[in-house]
Amino acid sequence: MKQIVENKKRDIINWINWLSTKWKDYEPFEDFQRGDNPQQVAEKFFLLNQREFAEFLENFDSDDLETLDQFYKLAETELYVFKIIKNKINFLNKVRYVDFNKKRLIEEDN
Repeated sequence: MKQIVENKKRDIINWINWLSTKWKDYEPFEDFQRGDNPQQVAEKFFLLNQREFAEFLENFDSDDLETLDQFYKLAETELYVFKIIKNKINFLNKVRYVDFNKKRLIEEDN
């Protein structure tokens, strides 16, 4: 990331930390309870914090894009982890039937 003299540029890592803290304080589950979908919740969050987002975008450079891409990949990976966990839970909750007679026949053939 480029270093600007006299700290005129907001460090993207600090900005990501700000975003994370702001998001935790936002309480998106209240919007979900009202029926908003994830995109609507994100747009509302963006509008509520548009001044900070505008400052960030004003000072954005190509090195920051590389860092932002890494954070995007991390967030996308976290989504896949949640999907895997959900699939595992759904699999555990499925009722499975075992045909013990067929299993015995297979064992006898071997």
